[in-house]
Amino acid sequence: MTDWSFARIWSQIADAVPDREAIVCGDRRLTYGEFDTRATRLAEVFAGAGLRPGDSVALCLVNSPEYLEGFFAAQKAGCSPVNVNYRYVDAELAYLLADSGARAVVFHDEFAPTVEEAVKGLDDPPPLLLQVPHDGDGTLATGALEYEGALVDAPTAPVRHEPSGDDVILLYTGGTTGMPKGVMWRSDDLYVSLWQVGRGTPEPVNPVPGAHQGKRAVTTLPACPLMHGTGLFFALTTLSGGGTVVLVDRPRLDADLVWETVERERVGNVVIVGDAFARPLLASLDANPDRWDLSSLKAMCSSGVMWSPETKRGLLEHLPGVLLVDSMGASEGLMARSTAQAGDAEYHAGRFEQNERVSVITDDGRHVEAGSGEVGMLAVGGRIPLGYRNDPVKTAATFREVDGTRWSIPGDYATVEADGSIRLLGRGSQCINTGGEKVYPEEVDEVVKLHPAVFDCVTVGVPHERWGEMVVAVVQFRPGREADPADLRRHCHDHLAGYKCPKEFVVLDTLARSPSGKADYKLLRRKAARAVGVEVD
Repeated sequence: MTDWSFARIWSQIADAVPDREAIVCGDRRLTYGEFDTRATRLAEVFAGAGLRPGDSVALCLVNSPEYLEGFFAAQKAGCSPVNVNYRYVDAELAYLLADSGARAVVFHDEFAPTVEEAVKGLDDPPPLLLQVPHDGDGTLATGALEYEGALVDAPTAPVRHEPSGDDVILLYTGGTTGMPKGVMWRSDDLYVSLWQVGRGTPEPVNPVPGAHQGKRAVTTLPACPLMHGTGLFFALTTLSGGGTVVLVDRPRLDADLVWETVERERVGNVVIVGDAFARPLLASLDANPDRWDLSSLKAMCSSGVMWSPETKRGLLEHLPGVLLVDSMGASEGLMARSTAQAGDAEYHAGRFEQNERVSVITDDGRHVEAGSGEVGMLAVGGRIPLGYRNDPVKTAATFREVDGTRWSIPGDYATVEADGSIRLLGRGSQCINTGGEKVYPEEVDEVVKLHPAVFDCVTVGVPHERWGEMVVAVVQFRPGREADPADLRRHCHDHLAGYKCPKEFVVLDTLARSPSGKADYKLLRRKAARAVGVEVD
């Protein structure tokens, strides 16, 4: 097969093993047969509302079976599934619906007021609103249909669109550095890229024969939201291998509930986003070291944010048989991964092996040589997105041709060590220029978090009359712990060059990371600037 489609493969798995569990969420359990039938009904609901191949379907949902049903049904109908950050206010949601051209919105009832207000402000509102009962009061948004009722009334006619590898999946990036951008992936390209990174083979293998033979498949729990790439990608690749996706339908991480679910469902793979998820999970194990039977767990996978060595070490003390997998990638392209396990001589943050699909490229189009000390931008080739929806300028800036090869260059600074490994330095848009020196915030974050009193840290640059920008660390202490700035400063000077060390430390009760673990740099920069007496835009 050379034309890979998630919807086609999932339907074939449903035909092969209809009674195998596809999705588990609390007391709800869906077999592949049920998953396929419900997605077919939902695709018919879309078609009945006038949606046609090429239209978009927005999914404003916490982790739940309906999220994956909506994705599956959209592909069955030839439509583009669109992820929605459920923390958006109505103006942000209205922008995303307009930019994506959404013709349907599937949403949990607690978001009904936001959806209702967002739709009011659109010149061309979606003709279909489907409301899913969850944590709201049950009041239907104006013009909305109740989800289950719509499925019951829908026919189970043959799918009107044959799923294709050319069908587009829209993945909107977080808007912490501007309005979100819609990354356009061909289904075939995303399917193959996920397979290459996750399974290490150049081309996918059809999972249907193995399913027929009863081949054992993985059970994966995305502890991070499906509304962002990390959680969604792992769910997609699990289902594409005939595995089971286990979900916790909470908008924020409940570490104890995650471990309880791993024990109950015998989960083999937990997916997180860096320390924002790993540290609470570790704290839960520290507080309850013998509470859960986690012997089923084989791997913990992280992507999107650096995962600190000391957190890896702490997890492996509790879970010595578990493989920790650090994936390097972005919405704009999937790259490489590194692993850590008990007994390793050292644990790294942000260091990966090169391969034929991954390089570091300078602004003038050269590949950084190993050991040169030169800094460039991380680049991924091979199967990459088509570009950004409605934005040819940003598409040209991010997806560039170098030496005849098209590369995706999302904006992460990196260098190549003497041994050929890539060391990730951090997102270019957050780089701090202090006295003419570049400081990569994530490098500073990892050092500050090594201090025993620090739970979390985000480093920002604030204006400074002498240096242009001043390095400021915004920290959150561990419960019952604290440290004075002088102590934190001495700690940093033990690990970093002087110009990289924070000049000021601002302490907050929480860094208010998003459900996906990402920091709001604009907000934290404003708070840091205010704390040190500086005005910023």
